[in-house]
Amino acid sequence: MALAATAMGVAAACGLFLLQERGPKVAPDFAAPDLAGQAVRLSALRGQVVLVNLWTTWCPPCREEMPSMERLWEQLRGRDFKLLAVSQDEDGRRVVEPFVQEMRLSFPVLLDPEHQVGDRYGVWGYPETFVIDRSGRIVERVIGPRDWASPASIAALERLLAEREGATPHGAPPGPS
Repeated sequence: MALAATAMGVAAACGLFLLQERGPKVAPDFAAPDLAGQAVRLSALRGQVVLVNLWTTWCPPCREEMPSMERLWEQLRGRDFKLLAVSQDEDGRRVVEPFVQEMRLSFPVLLDPEHQVGDRYGVWGYPETFVIDRSGRIVERVIGPRDWASPASIAALERLLAEREGATPHGAPPGPS
């Protein structure tokens, strides 16, 4: 009887430990060049809210969400917010630059033709987006397109911008999945 009680106690403790581990984890660091060839390192943006979007030019859902990302960027730029659109196109700058011009995108676009960022984040489809808080923790993973300029998305990011670095996030994840 005591052995069974001990086993149940150990199982319960392991379960609680695993539940704690399911919380926000630190975003893997990476560095990738922008279209001007300047390296952008995620860890250098600590203290800001960062939206990392992994995408390709040939992906229809990626194309679908780009205009809303541009509207989001226009609304939150100049604050402690950074939007990094990391292209996974194997042809790199040759296909990405015309796409950015066609879509009239003004937010930072990074090149990752070898999929190093996507591999580090465990991306298995496009687009995938990671919302990272001021402490560098992933607070939401979005698989598929989203209207990033919707009132709910803006409000969720505004809540993250209002939090102090190192503060424990309140409530649910920042936005609708």
